[in-house]
Amino acid sequence: MRIEIWSDVVCPWCYVGKRRLESALGDFEHADDVEVVYRSFELDPTAPHHGTELTLPSIARKYGRSVEEMRPMMSGLMDTAAEEGLELRLFDTLHTNTIDAHRLLHLALATGGPALQRELKESLLAAYFTRAEDVGDHAVLRAAATEAGLDAERVDAVLASDEYGDAVAADIAQARAYGATGVPFFVVDQRYGISGAQPAEAFTQVLERAWADTHPTIEVVAGAEGADGAVCGPDGCAI
Repeated sequence: MRIEIWSDVVCPWCYVGKRRLESALGDFEHADDVEVVYRSFELDPTAPHHGTELTLPSIARKYGRSVEEMRPMMSGLMDTAAEEGLELRLFDTLHTNTIDAHRLLHLALATGGPALQRELKESLLAAYFTRAEDVGDHAVLRAAATEAGLDAERVDAVLASDEYGDAVAADIAQARAYGATGVPFFVVDQRYGISGAQPAEAFTQVLERAWADTHPTIEVVAGAEGADGAVCGPDGCAI
């Protein structure tokens, strides 16, 4: 089973959704057969590459509200995240561009597969939300990438170019084709879509349904009056 997740590294609900999916997978008996791949989605492609403005006033302006109106909403989100074991510093994060972070996530997938990409994804989310670092800054990105296990020289080469930019664009185009207008957006086996950071129970239901679709079970029908039919097995035949 493959789960593709469209998300951004500056999206708090994406971090919450990641934890909730991980919780569901922790209780899913076929978790070892599940592959998780992250896809790119830019919440604000026009954001500056080296942001200096805090996220809060930027979001307030976007929604036509005051900073004071937005504070309780942000506080509520931090409380929700704390229930998932996440301590988010939403009042300290910067409004910054994420294209380079997404390009590195594609580098991780190409060179180390989904496992390495997941390590980098977690490293980037932690850098932005728990340490309030600027994930548009190449020094921050390089540190997060090498911490996750990527080769430093390869990271520098990608950051100095536009490599994997086409892969980011393709992900965004696919999100639009699926009808996703926000993130996180989860797609299971290209058949089931889950929009938003749903509770772990919702993920569990979809995982079980998707698994059953591709691994159907056979209902064994009993014989007359419930009697078992005669069979042969590894230890011989019933007489």
